[in-house]
Amino acid sequence: QMQLVESGGGLVQAGDSLRLSCAVVGHRNSDYAMGWFRQAPGKEREFVGGIGWSAGTQKYADDMKGRCTISRDNTNNTVYLQMNSLKPEDTAAYYCAATIATVQTTCPRDENEYNHWGQGTQVTVSS
Repeated sequence: QMQLVESGGGLVQAGDSLRLSCAVVGHRNSDYAMGWFRQAPGKEREFVGGIGWSAGTQKYADDMKGRCTISRDNTNNTVYLQMNSLKPEDTAAYYCAATIATVQTTCPRDENEYNHWGQGTQVTVSS
């Protein structure tokens, strides 16, 4: 049974950078797409970015383009979300989610396409 374990959240100041990690446990293959989502208080969960099997397929939300990079280490079964130039409006609980994919370019933006979720990690950006 695949499990996702997130880490790296915390309290930072506006303009700082932060890297979140999502370790995949219980699944040895790298045949999954990984998405990052976030949910701020009182708001719906939204897509931040995602990555397919290979690092060549990446997608980002419009307001995160140029400020974040998603990468994956298939040897260690870990996916990373590097966020730069953080803003107070980036404050949210961040979740990683995975879906087994038959096509390496699969990288859904729709949260309903994912069936494995991490527990979430809080990111708070102070002004």
